[in-house]
Amino acid sequence: YVVGHFHYVLSMGAVFAIFNSFVHWFPLFFSMNMNQKWLKIQFWFMFIGVNMTFFPQHFLGMMSMPRRYSDYPDAYYCWNLLSSLGAMISFNSMIFFIFIMMESFMSKRLTIFKFNQTSLEWIMNFPPYNH
Repeated sequence: YVVGHFHYVLSMGAVFAIFNSFVHWFPLFFSMNMNQKWLKIQFWFMFIGVNMTFFPQHFLGMMSMPRRYSDYPDAYYCWNLLSSLGAMISFNSMIFFIFIMMESFMSKRLTIFKFNQTSLEWIMNFPPYNH
């Protein structure tokens, strides 16, 4: 139970916040946009992968699987296999995010209407004139 809950809090909270803040600030820092359709696909793959990774760990904890063991009884094989498949999906999703970012640099999809944003930082020219 502890492993599943701990990683849910860190992965679903912190890592998703980092990804989302990167997507939000990317147009301001680089004056380019990422492909929105691909970003939505990447989000759902990451969401499914993270849930497939850490939700089975709740069941493993309830079944008294000890933590930090390199070898475990065969009774835990199915849940560990499902957790490993979820980790592979999450890893591929992060590779896909890097691909989306590189594709944005290669295609040079410029931000056209950055002044329609609601916060003040989008009003400033980047980089500033005196820089």
